[in-house]
Amino acid sequence: MPEMMEFWTSMASFLGIQTVCQTLLQAVLPMDLRHASLKFLDRALRCFSSNCYCDIPETEGVNTNEIYNAVQLYLSSLVSGSGSASRLSITRARNSGVTTFGLSNNDCIADVFDGVAVQWEHVVPQRPSQTPAWEHLPYEQRSFKLQIRKRNKDLILNSYLDYIMSKAKDIRRNNQERLIYTNSRNDSRGRPWESVPFKHPSTFDTLAMDPARKRDIMEDLRNFVAGQAFYQRTGRAWKRGYLLYGPPGTGKSSMIAAMANFLGYDIYDLELTEVPSNSELRKLLMKTSSKSIIVIEDIDCSVNLSNRLKAPKAPAPRSYSDPGAPDAESGGKEGNNNTITLSGLLNFTDGLWSCCGSERIFVFTTNHIDKLDPALLRSGRMDMHIYMSYCSYPALEILLRNYLGCEAKDLGEAAARELREVVEKAKMTPADISEVLIKKGRNKDKAVSELLEELKARAERNEKYGGLREECESNGVEEEEQEKRALESPKEGSDSEDDSCKKVEEDDEKKAK
Repeated sequence: MPEMMEFWTSMASFLGIQTVCQTLLQAVLPMDLRHASLKFLDRALRCFSSNCYCDIPETEGVNTNEIYNAVQLYLSSLVSGSGSASRLSITRARNSGVTTFGLSNNDCIADVFDGVAVQWEHVVPQRPSQTPAWEHLPYEQRSFKLQIRKRNKDLILNSYLDYIMSKAKDIRRNNQERLIYTNSRNDSRGRPWESVPFKHPSTFDTLAMDPARKRDIMEDLRNFVAGQAFYQRTGRAWKRGYLLYGPPGTGKSSMIAAMANFLGYDIYDLELTEVPSNSELRKLLMKTSSKSIIVIEDIDCSVNLSNRLKAPKAPAPRSYSDPGAPDAESGGKEGNNNTITLSGLLNFTDGLWSCCGSERIFVFTTNHIDKLDPALLRSGRMDMHIYMSYCSYPALEILLRNYLGCEAKDLGEAAARELREVVEKAKMTPADISEVLIKKGRNKDKAVSELLEELKARAERNEKYGGLREECESNGVEEEEQEKRALESPKEGSDSEDDSCKKVEEDDEKKAK
């Protein structure tokens, strides 16, 4: 018992002396000098250490470090089947069926490659515990630290990293879970893209489109994916642009989903109205990954990028790529503080900044191709123009297979012949036909009967009113676009045209009754 008392007395004395020395050290030596001394001591000890360390940061400047993402995927597969990690980070995204295992913050895990033992550490710096509400929190720069023997560094480092990149590629392929990203204007965490799992079921098999046209598109996509050597040999950036245009309801969004599912690419849905300037547009581009589809839907409605040749002259300032155009900064005066110019968008799709990544596809959609500036339409920006037309008979056969589970020939020769004759004249979109089939999908005969009646009624109205109905529908499309812009505009056209359009609508209502 006296020995224990003596031990604890000595321990208390030692701790007291240590506290006094630490207080004196803090009072005499400033914090910067202490940090410099510890850093020097750490470097000195590393000179005598048999290990070397490699840091793999999450980002390099404004670019995403693909090695970091690959290591994160590789270690997630490693920790899920290994017991060497003391703590695991388990996550599951909303609407996702995949559980992801990861290395917890500042934890370590061992690995062996070609008989050489290495160790990984997930380094996450701690933020200040008390930060004023008005102070902007710095971006959390995470990294992985690789510890390896110095004598083994030159032997396995490069081959080990190549192995990790290949393994991560296989994991992505096996997961088969793609993401869709959207951009936000103000993000305090320094991450301009937010993602959710992409589970759109559309494929080229279910897409209501002429099969020959679909084969051409799929062949073009295959050539793009396998064309890395071609693009390098010809000195072109490894990217391709597609323009989807046509009336609303013809399947433009379904086409984008089918392309993503066919290639296994992620989607970046770029909302131009949330991008304040050209420089921010470039930063968003640099934050996108390879093997992705960058989508700009309704480009003629997003910002003021309409055809300069057809635009009416107005005293309001406008910003274009013309040398004589007004200053771009005036774009923010229109109410949304958006100063994106046509020149900025052109540089985004086909300028020097467009080659900061590889194997990327740009997809634009519009309801009115004639409203787009010719500079946007040329090859190199929108390489392939795809017209999404009204439903044709081959597309109708696909819809019947999707919704009724039968072929057109199974309906009988007379019904198939009637459908073939009337579908081209009706000018109905795949969305309209799908709605008719959904309502009566449980009764195949009744669904086909109602579809035939609707197609014949549409064909009769089109034949009766001719181009007048198309003009009325065009006005309806313009009204839809005006709602997207949330702008008020005066009605176009004369009173007689309005009366004619109303007459068409009244006749439609009477026949529907």
